[in-house]
Amino acid sequence: MTVRSSFVVVANRLPVDEITTSEGRQWRPSPGGLVTALHPVLAQYRGTWVGWSGGVGEAPEPFDLEGIRLHPVPLSADELERYYEGQSNATIWPLYHDAVETPVFKRRWREAYRTVNARFAEAAAEVAAEGATVWVQDYQLQLVPAMLRELRPDLRIGFFLHIPFPPIELFMQMPLRAEVLRGLLGADLVGFQQRLAAQNFVRLARHLLGLRYEGQTIIVDGRRVKAGAFPISIDVAEMERMAADPQVQARAKQIRAELGDPKTVVLGVDRLDYTKGIERRLKAFRELLADGKLSVPDAVMVQVATPSRERVEHYQALRVKVEREVGRINGEFGRVGVPAVHYLHQSYSRSELAALYCAADVMMVTPLRDGMNLVAKEYVASRADTGGALVLSEFAGAATELRQAFLCNPHDPDGVKDALLRAVHVDKVEARRRMRIMQRHLRAHDVGQWARSFLNELGVPEAT
Repeated sequence: MTVRSSFVVVANRLPVDEITTSEGRQWRPSPGGLVTALHPVLAQYRGTWVGWSGGVGEAPEPFDLEGIRLHPVPLSADELERYYEGQSNATIWPLYHDAVETPVFKRRWREAYRTVNARFAEAAAEVAAEGATVWVQDYQLQLVPAMLRELRPDLRIGFFLHIPFPPIELFMQMPLRAEVLRGLLGADLVGFQQRLAAQNFVRLARHLLGLRYEGQTIIVDGRRVKAGAFPISIDVAEMERMAADPQVQARAKQIRAELGDPKTVVLGVDRLDYTKGIERRLKAFRELLADGKLSVPDAVMVQVATPSRERVEHYQALRVKVEREVGRINGEFGRVGVPAVHYLHQSYSRSELAALYCAADVMMVTPLRDGMNLVAKEYVASRADTGGALVLSEFAGAATELRQAFLCNPHDPDGVKDALLRAVHVDKVEARRRMRIMQRHLRAHDVGQWARSFLNELGVPEAT
């Protein structure tokens, strides 16, 4: 008997990780901003989360965890390769990130994308109660809103895109372009990180499908589809609590000691992704060392590069380039037992990341293109009243909110070097002033406020 819910979230992944214990397969909640934001709403409405559980083959039976009903969707190994690694991450991801790497277009990937999106839509239709609200998440599932509307016209459907939405000229390259656009227009509300992305979407509807629009509302088959900007955020209170934890503070001091108690610790924390600008950031650091404007051991850099999509060719090539650059810097400027760059290609717990944030004098967040970038917000939230400085790319969505960061154009090496030097040498009083302004903004615009603003616009009553 299928349990039906009045609130359904549809995302590529379920918010759980599978762990194997002596008692067999068990599920553990995976920490993440999205589930933190949506948990109160899901709990209030006894909601259901539809998504892939992470394994290939048959999906597990639906189950409950921490007050949320989880409805797994199956993926075969072939579909994982074609729908996820192929169409989602080798076609759509680079195209939507300004084609920083050349997108790859393959027919069999598009077919798998269509098949898997239909499966997600059918699962959502199955678990949604009459007149329910369904909130579809992100670029892997852009066909779902229209497919779901076809199956269940009684539903209220929202869609949120967590990554950038490209300008018309780039979007038009995609062979699946009209189908993707119609897919998104199946929603009642389409949310983006930035106003410009919402404007791109509205103009595209006119350009590609000849649809009329009024402001940010598009008229589709007699329906009104709203587009809007809803910048996502983090659980600010939780980040502040974690950073204030005595164990995290002690670990931050230990990290600085392990680094040789340098005058300046520069930190980068990213997924190993070509959109993040890691290689260019390292080159800027190398040039400042070569110019004598920074020196080892007074300044050291820590670069955490979390493994990501390691079976995708672009990512394999990037890892080689980044590791070559780290080797070059350490070869030229390191000393015995004192590397200039500490490079960590591994995943870290949230508490260890919080300790790294607390230990860093300067945080470098310099993506070539990013929908938002929550690392920048986490760093700001973790700083309490200790100052610190954020070097931030103008092309991260976070730059529109965190105006007191040291903004730079990551495509301009001299601009990155200048921003880093200004951050290193900023007066302590000025650093604290900048941080306080950004922290005030984040407290008023946390992840809960993001979810509420979207759901209010969609017409969903507030969770109690």
